[in-house]
Amino acid sequence: MVNLNDPMAIAAVLAALALGGLLKGAIGAGAPLVAVPVIAAFFDVRIAVAVMITPNIVTNLWQMRQFRSSRLPRHFALRFAFAGAVGVVLGTVVLAWASVATLSLLTAMVVISYIALRLTRPGFELGQPAAHKIVLPIGLAGGALQGATGISAPISVSFLNAMRLERPVFISTISVFFAVMSIAQLPALAAGGLMTWGTLALGVASLVPLFAFMPVGAWLARRVSAQTFDRMLLALLGVLSLKLLHGAFF
Repeated sequence: MVNLNDPMAIAAVLAALALGGLLKGAIGAGAPLVAVPVIAAFFDVRIAVAVMITPNIVTNLWQMRQFRSSRLPRHFALRFAFAGAVGVVLGTVVLAWASVATLSLLTAMVVISYIALRLTRPGFELGQPAAHKIVLPIGLAGGALQGATGISAPISVSFLNAMRLERPVFISTISVFFAVMSIAQLPALAAGGLMTWGTLALGVASLVPLFAFMPVGAWLARRVSAQTFDRMLLALLGVLSLKLLHGAFF
């Protein structure tokens, strides 16, 4: 049950949403990474996931529109996103026979290996021809990870980061992926009784701090170099891998 009379909880959640808005505005990802654990700590992880579904859809649709002129050619983002939507369904099947801890550990190892590759070979880049060839299986894998563990960024963000996309192109592409993934989650949340009028109202309310701080994050990001933006993404991936390792062992 959500206790809206606890000022400490409300302050912590608002702070997490504000920081999530900064990240979302700056790099196009990271808001759920900050907000969901904080909401879950004070309330319930199921409530946290359900509350964030509305902000995930709205903020990503907003950034899709904002960066619509920076999309990759040949419907790359749509192919990536719809493969992810199919993967979400497959991820629920994976849950029937593979433990979440095993999946989290394997994914963390892949992400850590990618970060190590980038640090030891700074010039590494996945060219667009190669990326177009593997976009469907990567999108499928990212969706399956989302369905099985609730996190897709370790695969999706790693993939796009390897392409060395400019910030507008990166945000445009990842926003399409996240928006379609979040929409695909809605039926499961509704069927499980988690998407109620109460969680919907809280999700709508959470848009206020997110949208208030997204422009601040965007303003800060426009004043950093492409190399700094790349490092910010690698740092986000490092935090995600640590979160996955924590989930695998604790």
